[in-house]
Amino acid sequence: MADKMTETEARLRANIKNRQRIVVKIGSSSLHHMKTGELNLTKMERLVRELCELKNQGKDVILVSSGAIAVGKKTVNVSPKDTDIPLKQACAAIGQARLMMIYERLFAEYNHVTAQVLMTMHTMMEASTRRNAQNTFFKLFEMGVIPVVNENDTVATHEVEDTFGDNDFLASLVCALTGADLLILLSDIDGMYTDDPHVSKDAKLIHIIEKLDESYAGMAKETTGSGIGTGGMNAKIHAAKVATAGGADMVIANGKDVSVIHKIMEGRNYGTLFTANADDDFKLDEYIRARIEGRI
Repeated sequence: MADKMTETEARLRANIKNRQRIVVKIGSSSLHHMKTGELNLTKMERLVRELCELKNQGKDVILVSSGAIAVGKKTVNVSPKDTDIPLKQACAAIGQARLMMIYERLFAEYNHVTAQVLMTMHTMMEASTRRNAQNTFFKLFEMGVIPVVNENDTVATHEVEDTFGDNDFLASLVCALTGADLLILLSDIDGMYTDDPHVSKDAKLIHIIEKLDESYAGMAKETTGSGIGTGGMNAKIHAAKVATAGGADMVIANGKDVSVIHKIMEGRNYGTLFTANADDDFKLDEYIRARIEGRI
């Protein structure tokens, strides 16, 4: 249940209703049954329905979906804890095809066309490849297609080794690249807390962050509460820096119930809202390079 809002919070939340290009990222832990590791098909169908409803309202929609490696491992009966890089890349190749097949069928049920876009962080660093990717997204929007994006784990070892914190950072880059004005990160937690709520009973949910500064860095943890996903709150803070500097709002919300998407879009008080703070001096390629080199 959403908490009551102050007048300022209500105003900032209400602004979300007007967002026209929305990136939604869902993590592996939100896509699978935790006991079996199998895909939660009911949740995936509800997720697709939520996204198609946004598309039906005339909005551009991008889905950034994790899950390929987990799906591949389950398909060939490999332990989720196996960290061998070539094996994980092979499983990504298997799982990505199966995952995309399911998405394609689900979107088709609601009469929408989808397209697979596989990216790496290095693609985003070079001006020419970044521009090509941007042109592809824009053409897909013109055609009314919903892009489904994932990291190209089959060829990019940095991503498989979790250098970039799952797909959170990629989702923020896609947000900035496409000029999206809202990024929704669906996670296994209700939002950003003052401390790790898994270990601290005094941790409090932060509803709105209007200026992301260093005071929040100590609250973000590297780990995730899931045995399947890889992105912790620290990765989401980096995503927020990119998204907000690029002029987009960002919301971290619990993906346990994907209907939270339309609740957020209605301006209701779910998750943590990071408000946009466009920065003309922010250089996307420089920030990516600093992440790759471990300087931030």
